[in-house]
Amino acid sequence: MLRPHQLPDAGPLGLDDDLVVQADNAVALPLLGDGTFDLIYIDPPFNTGSTRRGGRLRCVADPDGDRTGFGGRRYGSRRLPGAAFDDHFVEYVGYLGPRLAEARRLLAPWGTLYLHLDYREAHYCKVALDGLFGRECFLNEIVWAYDFGGRSRRRWPAKHDTILVYVRDAARYHFDSAEVDREPYMAPGLVGPEKAARGKLPTDVWWHTIVGTSGRERTGYPTQKPEGVVRRAVAASSRPGGWCLDFFAGSGTLGAAAAAMGRRYVLIDRSEEAIGVMERRLGGVAATA
Repeated sequence: MLRPHQLPDAGPLGLDDDLVVQADNAVALPLLGDGTFDLIYIDPPFNTGSTRRGGRLRCVADPDGDRTGFGGRRYGSRRLPGAAFDDHFVEYVGYLGPRLAEARRLLAPWGTLYLHLDYREAHYCKVALDGLFGRECFLNEIVWAYDFGGRSRRRWPAKHDTILVYVRDAARYHFDSAEVDREPYMAPGLVGPEKAARGKLPTDVWWHTIVGTSGRERTGYPTQKPEGVVRRAVAASSRPGGWCLDFFAGSGTLGAAAAAMGRRYVLIDRSEEAIGVMERRLGGVAATA
């Protein structure tokens, strides 16, 4: 684990082991070497204009509790405190643009960037990335569709995020569909028993639930994304032993997914709360410059 006072004054960070860095990414990214990473996945603040708060829900059996579980059993719930941060930028693309330029520099010639956004800024960032990477390097617009959350009666409820996928070199990028977990056919009766049993490769619409308030993955970090979503990107766009980077690391989901799949990782976040979550989640992974 590298704290701000441990960052070198000049020269690259050594990557001898998985690395978690507490720093402003604008300071840390220039310390990483050109062309280092197979995969960069980032989930920056969505520019909602509000303070984002996270937390966990602890439930215990209680016949007079406020929640009903399986079989009609009653549980009492208590919300545990979590991290919070302000999610507001006057000029979002102006803030993100220099960091995306660093991302392009850091990608290997076969590398891929996954930029996770919502509807507020996705179209602006798409135009910016077309200019930065070149339109020929745009690979996919992935729609992650999920359930739960708010149910507005004044508009169609927003139940998806956008993940923009760009490659460093349109002629050399790595993509291994065989590594990706297959999913069930929506109409298995139309494809026959053999195909139905094997399942199909995912498309650019990913159906995956959010991290539940009482789920096993839950860390209490307010913008935590499910491992299943990130793992799909890691599987397709990085090689075993390859390096993966998240410089808005938050709860460390990329690190958890990369470690489980035999990849290496660098995680960067300036938040003390995020660093604490990652230390607990990843088992106190440490490295020195």
